[in-house]
Amino acid sequence: MRIYISGSITNNRNFRYDFDRAAELLKEKFDGCDIVNPAWLHKVYENGTHAEYMKICLQLLKMSDTIYMLPGWEVSKGARKEYNFAIRHSITVFFSDKERFIDE
Repeated sequence: MRIYISGSITNNRNFRYDFDRAAELLKEKFDGCDIVNPAWLHKVYENGTHAEYMKICLQLLKMSDTIYMLPGWEVSKGARKEYNFAIRHSITVFFSDKERFIDE
């Protein structure tokens, strides 16, 4: 299983910690899963625009089975776009703050 992490990056000073912590928790909960952590993009592609990041992120999400929505994702333009993309492409959505999976 490949799990994509989604949440607020822009205007979130702690995004690296939030995403890395989520990656750790997911690896513990789903032994053997692959984690797609878009916060890592900022380490290898530092000067990209929001639109460029979103192009890359949506391609990574398209290759994933599940999207893991971090708390507060609703305030993020990018995370909302990823959520809607996941719904349209029948990707399973997991809300970290609700501890449940939904299939839509």
